[in-house]
Amino acid sequence: MRTHLLIDAIVRQTTVLIAQLATAGGFRAPLAHVADQVFRDLARSLQEQGISRRVSADMFGMALRAYVRKVQRLGESTTFRGRSLWESILAFVGEHALVTRREVLERFHRDEETLVRGVLRDLVESGLVFSSGLGDGAVFRRSTDDELRDARMRLDGGSDELLWAIIYREGPLTLDALRARSGLAPDELTSVLERLSAAARVRKTENGSYGASEFFVALEGEAGWEAAIFDHYHALVRTLCCRLNPDAQLTGLPNEAIGGSTYTFDVWPGHPLFSEVLETLGRARRAQSELRKRVEAHNALHSIPDSFLQVVTYAGQSVVRQDGTEPTATENE
Repeated sequence: MRTHLLIDAIVRQTTVLIAQLATAGGFRAPLAHVADQVFRDLARSLQEQGISRRVSADMFGMALRAYVRKVQRLGESTTFRGRSLWESILAFVGEHALVTRREVLERFHRDEETLVRGVLRDLVESGLVFSSGLGDGAVFRRSTDDELRDARMRLDGGSDELLWAIIYREGPLTLDALRARSGLAPDELTSVLERLSAAARVRKTENGSYGASEFFVALEGEAGWEAAIFDHYHALVRTLCCRLNPDAQLTGLPNEAIGGSTYTFDVWPGHPLFSEVLETLGRARRAQSELRKRVEAHNALHSIPDSFLQVVTYAGQSVVRQDGTEPTATENE
């Protein structure tokens, strides 16, 4: 099986999705950390599967010593060991009322200049740092609390829903695990958890972890699209993983209990089945919503056992114009 060809194809599709997310709504999200994050997550996932560091290093095409060094030091600044370059530059800017780009470059002269400039740009675009001027004479300062609050209101309106989705799909999770998965600052993470707990969306377990028994995003909701995309993608990935690595303890299930199917319909205005095809997603949503209501009504009257099956069904539909030009896709999620 040409597994590497499949991996290459999936990576290409994933990068297309990341690029679309990074520019959604006209906002350019920082991407400087993506490559390192992919390496860290892959290394951690291989370790969780019991793959030795020697074999993992060989899979990455690296010598064992280089692999171990990268795992240990990835994200650390060469100038300040133990802290990421991003954190170090943010802290350095915060120590001064104003600091020039030249001063930042001189302070972090042991790090690659392109990385330092990229981090500065990311900090400005994320709203954590304010800048004025051009070139190496440009000045920077740490954003005030009011400016940060305004930036979060503009850009992070879906933090509550996204964290709720992460807790529901991957929980129960400890506070440290939530920090790692969400990327939220400690104070913001605390605030989001307090709001979710007050709304009874998440609960704190006896061992201090956070869990959730349900998750939903209103179809017409103005906030929460980030959580909806995460939930869609999580369901897709989990389905594929279940097919690749079936649970040996799940016996006696129908043959069609796990998996997916993709159908493509070529239609046009005037086609006798045009409307029926376009309404496929709507019918699937209504059917699944009705089934979920019936299941929830039964569960409300009967206690859920400690061991149960969680069945996740994902329905997606896209409409792509085919007219000999570069296709433009409109995702209906």
